[in-house]
Amino acid sequence: MRHIILDTETTGFDPLQGHRIVEIGCVEMVGHIATGKTYQCYLNPEREVPVEAQKVHGLTDEFLADKPLFSQCVEAFLDFIGDDPLVIHNAPFDMAFLNAELQRIGFPPLAKNRAIDTVILARKMFPGAPASLDALCKRFKVDASNRQLHGALLDSRLLADVFVELTGGKQTGLNIEFGAKTKTEKTAIKATTREERTFPLSAEELAAHDAAIAGIKGHIWDKKAS
Repeated sequence: MRHIILDTETTGFDPLQGHRIVEIGCVEMVGHIATGKTYQCYLNPEREVPVEAQKVHGLTDEFLADKPLFSQCVEAFLDFIGDDPLVIHNAPFDMAFLNAELQRIGFPPLAKNRAIDTVILARKMFPGAPASLDALCKRFKVDASNRQLHGALLDSRLLADVFVELTGGKQTGLNIEFGAKTKTEKTAIKATTREERTFPLSAEELAAHDAAIAGIKGHIWDKKAS
């Protein structure tokens, strides 16, 4: 199963009020393992970035001025995500912005049922506990020490580790130790045998043997028995 871990940074909270996406970040996972393939694009939002938003992600008007428009990145973005499930923290927020951008340039929206919301997964697993990305990183001991500011690609990488923990944790059976022995070593034990001993029977022992055999009806030593 291929999943795309996805995050966006924006100029504000509501696309219906004219706010836009300024960064998209994606991480590819196959079989719950990050493949190393990522997608990132900074976008010119064609509007000013409020100071409050800049404090969250650090993306200024000057930095974004020469970045491409969403319309110039859309095909590469859609090619990367394909038709696979999208793992998003607080999915309604990001999906609303993505679909607003797609609608603005005449593209069909992304189906809402493609999104796996890790906030919902976290609240089901830990009812009443904080479900922010920071809180989940602390709970699962995911190293978020580099997260001084929000960043779409950085947050997607952190969310990829959190998603693995929310869906069962790392599979220890996938750990491969190169050069390790794969078969149990067996110690060969050389069997020792004694030499056959031959010794004559006495007349009394032979007579006792014959008497014992004679008392067995239909014994195999009786040539007449069938």
